[in-house]
Amino acid sequence: MTPPTATPPTASRLALTVLPTSSAEPRARFRDLFAAEWIKLWSLPSTRRLLGLGALVLIALAVQSSLDTYRNWPDFGPQERSHYDPMSEALSGAGVSLLMIGTGTVGALSIVGEYASGLIRTTLTAVPGRHPVVAAKVAVLAAVMLAVGTAVSLGTFGVSQAILSGRGIGLGVGDPGVARVLVANALLAPVSALVGLGIGALLRHTAGAVVTACGVLVVVPGFFKPSVHQWANAVYNLFPFYDWRGCLSMLHPRESEALPTVADSWLAFTLWPVLAVAVTVIVVRRRDV
Repeated sequence: MTPPTATPPTASRLALTVLPTSSAEPRARFRDLFAAEWIKLWSLPSTRRLLGLGALVLIALAVQSSLDTYRNWPDFGPQERSHYDPMSEALSGAGVSLLMIGTGTVGALSIVGEYASGLIRTTLTAVPGRHPVVAAKVAVLAAVMLAVGTAVSLGTFGVSQAILSGRGIGLGVGDPGVARVLVANALLAPVSALVGLGIGALLRHTAGAVVTACGVLVVVPGFFKPSVHQWANAVYNLFPFYDWRGCLSMLHPRESEALPTVADSWLAFTLWPVLAVAVTVIVVRRRDV
């Protein structure tokens, strides 16, 4: 999948028409800022391709994994069957890596593209108050990515459990633990996108922001394993990918001092986007464009 490119020139003309340009005119309403950021995001065909094709790829991976389990289920031994978690077919570690990398990239480029194209100057000239601009961008990104994450979470769950139900091992939304896993799967997209946004605002360099976002979200925590050193485990528990893999993706999370708890995992899912938004606000406010 090809990452989105810089914001097109048409978005610059849009900013001038949507946002007030004179101090004598009324202040820009938040819904106008939201509309401008919405069109900026969707004016890039590559964004639509990345999100649309990415969702289809994740659903296809769920279908393939579930079909493999369906075919091999008669060969599973009693111990394998007793430890089998049907939710593992909905989103695998590889699928989540693709999801977080893709949405994190979109988040980073949503602001890096504005600096690269110079559109940020037009926007902040029209709306000198920078906080509302950042708030609108955050709201659009969070809303779009939550919708994408929800579609992926429900779509992969639906196809995987429909296939597994042929062996009598499929789950329903009302089964214990399923709703928690579905919510965690859905939140991976907005969490990753907002983290990417913060990294993009901080670095303002396309390649650097994308590589850093991928490293922070997936590559670094992907190598973590439970350690005998509790301080190391505490560090590991700060990363959303590790929390998802070690706790939130499981119907019955394992209990161990070396593994994250459900409460710790939700805390990490909350703190990362909050801190990323705070970094974005501070950077946009204090740095020149």
